[in-house]
Amino acid sequence: MSETPTDPEANRTAETDRHRNTLNTDTMQWVSAIVALAGLGLVAYPFIFESTDTATWNDTLTGTGIFLLAGYNFYRLSKDRLASVGVASLAAVLGLWALVSPAVIEMGSSELAMTTAGGGLLVAALSAYNAYANSKADAPDHAHARA
Repeated sequence: MSETPTDPEANRTAETDRHRNTLNTDTMQWVSAIVALAGLGLVAYPFIFESTDTATWNDTLTGTGIFLLAGYNFYRLSKDRLASVGVASLAAVLGLWALVSPAVIEMGSSELAMTTAGGGLLVAALSAYNAYANSKADAPDHAHARA
């Protein structure tokens, strides 16, 4: 005799659970925290290294935007919700801007240019990963649907 379940609904539920793409929100929360800290680093760099007024404004506004966007996704993830893909994508774009801004704006020192570009690369990579992972994930069973 074969050992097949007699309840087809139970079989479908097990099959559905096996193919769900769940996301570890605790891990993604750490990713968002690192991005937020990198944003704060961008805010601090012009006050640590020699900089021009334009570079100070650029890094301060870009870093503040990154900090607020990553902080919003951190908050969402702390409530067991998926991060906002749009917010993570915008943070990635701001990270790309920080990466290329030393080539466009006179920074005042090579140290500031390197740290701004490095921070931008970190933000762009982690935010892009955050956006990708959350766009492919299924909403947790006990959380609200994606907004």
